Amino acid sequence: MKRIPHSFYSAIFHTCYLVLGINIALAVSCLPLIVLLVTTDPSLSWPLMAPAAAVCAPALGAAFGVFREHSDGERSVFRPFLRTYRAVFWRALAVGAITSAVVTVAAVDVFVLVPTGVGALVAPLLVVLALLALVTGATALVGIAEAPAARLSVALRAALLLAVRRWPLAIGTLAVIGVQAIIFVQAPAIAIGVTAGAVWYVVWSGGRYTLQPALVAAA
Repeated sequence: MKRIPHSFYSAIFHTCYLVLGINIALAVSCLPLIVLLVTTDPSLSWPLMAPAAAVCAPALGAAFGVFREHSDGERSVFRPFLRTYRAVFWRALAVGAITSAVVTVAAVDVFVLVPTGVGALVAPLLVVLALLALVTGATALVGIAEAPAARLSVALRAALLLAVRRWPLAIGTLAVIGVQAIIFVQAPAIAIGVTAGAVWYVVWSGGRYTLQPALVAAA
């Protein structure tokens, strides 16, 4: 019987280590948001959740940077996470603030307008706007992690245009994030400790492919 090569076990170990390390790093970095989600009613605590969500953006950018470095052969998790976190902090925080503001305003407007006659017309547009902001923000964070020297305005414009142009990938990204949200509602411990790293790896892969034309042009 043919023996399984050592490289197979090594690849599994490094993948598990990568996912577990990212889960820990994200849980620590996003602790304020996690506490709010677990202990409060989001419909009442959204004024606190909006800035807490924005503060998580640098951690997601750092996670995407770790995925990029691991694809280039890096084996550590926490050192590249901290290094990328410092490098992308302000730009990622700006992306998070813009995304959180658009999503929050759109969500509040939907709840306010739905009972009115105008709501039936405006609510779908607001939902589309919120989803577009969410996928644009995630893709922009991937772009910042992939090209640390890129200007914020360039990253946002490329993310928006290419997300719309490659809309099947955008829908896939939203679907994956939606699944993670459902898992969090049903089993927060599993969402935080097991699936988070894998979900954001899929988002990074999709965002990297979406931004490929811009990344090739910038190279």
